[in-house]
Amino acid sequence: MTNAKKTIHGEWSSRFAFILAATGSAVGLGNIWKFPYITGANGGGAFVLVYLACVALIGIPLMMAETMLGRRTRQDPINTMEMLTEEAGADKNWHYLGWMGVAAGLLILSYYSVIAGWSTAYVLKAFAGSFFDADAQAVKVIFDDFVSNPLRLTFWHSLFMMATLLIVVRGVNNGLEQAVRYLMPSLFGLMILLLGYAMTTRGYHEGLKFLFEPDFSKLTRDSVLTAMGQAFFTLSLGMGSVMVYGSYLSPTVSIAKTSVIIAATDTFVALLAGLIIFPLVFTHGLHPDSGPGLIFKTLPIAFGSMTGGWFFGVLFFIVLAIAALTSSIALIEPAIAWLVESKGVSREKACVQAGLVAWTLGLGTVFSFNIWSEVTLFERTFFDLIDYLTANLMLPVGGFCIAVFSGWIMHHRHSEQELNLGGKLPFKLWLLLVRYVAPAAVFLVFLHVVGVL
Repeated sequence: MTNAKKTIHGEWSSRFAFILAATGSAVGLGNIWKFPYITGANGGGAFVLVYLACVALIGIPLMMAETMLGRRTRQDPINTMEMLTEEAGADKNWHYLGWMGVAAGLLILSYYSVIAGWSTAYVLKAFAGSFFDADAQAVKVIFDDFVSNPLRLTFWHSLFMMATLLIVVRGVNNGLEQAVRYLMPSLFGLMILLLGYAMTTRGYHEGLKFLFEPDFSKLTRDSVLTAMGQAFFTLSLGMGSVMVYGSYLSPTVSIAKTSVIIAATDTFVALLAGLIIFPLVFTHGLHPDSGPGLIFKTLPIAFGSMTGGWFFGVLFFIVLAIAALTSSIALIEPAIAWLVESKGVSREKACVQAGLVAWTLGLGTVFSFNIWSEVTLFERTFFDLIDYLTANLMLPVGGFCIAVFSGWIMHHRHSEQELNLGGKLPFKLWLLLVRYVAPAAVFLVFLHVVGVL
């Protein structure tokens, strides 16, 4: 389409660069921290099968849709939705979808940076041998002591936010692209090393069986909805990241092929994390259904008692920090792109402004674990409230709206032109999934998280 505004967008140097960047956006704490513990809590193999089906039938069509919207205009998410709404002759309220994506990204980054700061701090704790011969009580004391100090958490939150801004301030090619070119191969390399160790443990085969041998008797309705939600959220859909990354994508690159590759790589990393974590859990008699504390309260026990635990503990938390960093740069980029393109500020100033907003909001999460731990709104701490607002409300609503807009509102000839699927049948299949299957699935997730189902 002919842009109503002059674009000052950059462009990925190659399809490979886009795949690395978009995979980096998707691969984060959700893969290495969240996927193993929700798999453990939902019975293992049967849950994994449902998750894989949801990635294929919901995640990939929605990723194609969001990438297509961004590339159509080559603008930030806010301007993208304004321009596409005008092009389709649709209700002007649709442009709020862009605003919601940018806001969701900043809100998620505000607490993501705090949790990522924990990962960075735990690299040093592992390096210092803090977990050596530590039992469950000792590891709990280490964690509780760490999060109870607001100044300490603020320091690590600030350090991680600065690392994020130092990357994004350099722009698309010199910042985002160069970062993922080094960070993603490092992430994969370190995870393969950790997998190599996991394969030597006596619990490896038990972990393998738990992850890949389905027991459908353990699968509940809640498990299915959880798998659906995880497949959706793990691909960074509905938060503006995929849309703005798509806007940097060359018109000659196949959106369908790259979406499949990104989703497959993201899923591979999640399964790899499971193959690393569950053998350690079973080898040391720990519980796979330990919940969110699996990483920070359970695995240090394993690292403290196993041969080479010092080395592999350091490696593991480095992996966690790298994964968090590749996601954080994607979370803030939509806001920076909008400030640069719509407000005419320099990229440096945009980084400071967006970063300051996210950092300041992040202090609420910092204090939620100590001095504000008793302060609640709607029976939730500040951290719980922001997490609930984004993950359970904003992202499902955003994903639902992206599916409806791309499937029902956007002109079919425009979406068919952008997707270029090589025939009517593949396009009709995508349209079927994005019009009916994805919205219905996301709507079910939404009803589940608000307590209707």
